[in-house]
Amino acid sequence: MSNMDVISAHYAASDRGDLVGMLAPIGTGTKWTEAAGFPYAGTYTGPDEVREHVFEAIGRDWEGYRFTLADQLDAGDTVVGLGTYTGTHRGTGKSFTARVAHVWRFAAGVVVSFEQIVDSAPVVAALEQS
Repeated sequence: MSNMDVISAHYAASDRGDLVGMLAPIGTGTKWTEAAGFPYAGTYTGPDEVREHVFEAIGRDWEGYRFTLADQLDAGDTVVGLGTYTGTHRGTGKSFTARVAHVWRFAAGVVVSFEQIVDSAPVVAALEQS
């Protein structure tokens, strides 16, 4: 399976709401970084930390949270996913749309890191009470 295929499978799992499939390419040593300024900012290691601090937190806080892939770029040992996040905050009822890039890095066919680059301002604005 190529690096592109691995990440395509991750995004297909995301579209299905399949958390196990989304976590499949993340190894115990994979470093997953959510951008500074994003509500779940930080670097997490391995699938358990990513599940808890990213995916479970998003599911708890947002209704209809979704990543929509617009383009996927193959740069060999790096794969970039470009797209949009959308969702409605459960506490405020406010919705947002934010552009995002995901940078996936591989070594020897294994995901070693994920970095999120996102326009977090609309996300943070949806968290704020009026």
